[in-house]
Amino acid sequence: MLRPFQPPEHLPQLLPSPDRDGAIVDCALYVRGVRQPGRATFTEAVEAARRRRNGFVWLGLFEPSWAQFAGVADLLGIDELTVEQTLAADRRPSLEQRGEVTVLTVRTARYVDHAELTATSEVVDTGAVTLLIGRHFVVSVRHGAAGALADVREQLQGRPTVLVHGPWAVGYAVIERMVELYHDVATRVERDVEQLEETAFLRVGGCDVQQIYQLKRELVEFKRAVLPLQPPLKRTTEAAVEMPSALKQYFQDVNGRLNQVVERVGSYNELLDSILQARLAQVGLDQNNDMRKIAAWAAIAAMQTAIAGIYGMNFGNIPGLHWQWGFAVVLLVMLTGALVLHRLFRRSGWL
Repeated sequence: MLRPFQPPEHLPQLLPSPDRDGAIVDCALYVRGVRQPGRATFTEAVEAARRRRNGFVWLGLFEPSWAQFAGVADLLGIDELTVEQTLAADRRPSLEQRGEVTVLTVRTARYVDHAELTATSEVVDTGAVTLLIGRHFVVSVRHGAAGALADVREQLQGRPTVLVHGPWAVGYAVIERMVELYHDVATRVERDVEQLEETAFLRVGGCDVQQIYQLKRELVEFKRAVLPLQPPLKRTTEAAVEMPSALKQYFQDVNGRLNQVVERVGSYNELLDSILQARLAQVGLDQNNDMRKIAAWAAIAAMQTAIAGIYGMNFGNIPGLHWQWGFAVVLLVMLTGALVLHRLFRRSGWL
């Protein structure tokens, strides 16, 4: 059985306060879908939410340290394993029930602007957001520059009919924003794929194989953020997850939009595979053409070398060796042979 988290005695209990904790993005109390005025500490907000039937607290944290999260975990009765998983920046999307707390993790993503795609360009930047959803609270812990939740909070506060459903409304709003970001990233990655496709068969100025590999690697990182979210998001619509039934249809809608992103990412991956194969075939063809040119020039040079080698032998009875016009005739034969071979190779496409 998992034991509640207990901070070591030598660490102070750092209960978050917006005025003195840099990890806090925002801490607000909501009652009946309306944000309450004032700037209360997290402890005060949780106590007030527990006294209200339709109240809950949303605490937003950005990359908190273990010590900064200790007071939150102790106050909410969160076990030690959940604390470790929440503070991990490389968490995969998941939905887990830990006692009275639901742990929902999603990956964030954003497109990194670049002047041109190179072999080292960063295209997709990812992070993670973990939501701890309880009866009267939701704690969001974000890692990475992508997926800021300030706009999510502002937009959700403008939708009191959704916010009135409690902490799970925050879970819906966060996932909805992440899926919107996925669509934006997918649209902008599509442009990079189209540019590679346009230059794949150019003999001069065409894309490099390293560029294709780099975009595929970035697409794999994006794929790891999108695909694993499907099972957790599908589970939110099941009866086993306790949330207001009115929100389940919202999650179903988001799930449908996520499936569209998954299909787009899959098509991009297949198209990049085709571009890579086509580019490799083009490179192989160019190398073959280069080898044919080298072989043609080597054959022309071989004829000259053979004639020069014969007349360079140390024999006294070589025909034409003592002839007055022998040297000129040999040069003429070498030149004529070279021109004839060159013309034949040009006609056959080797030169």
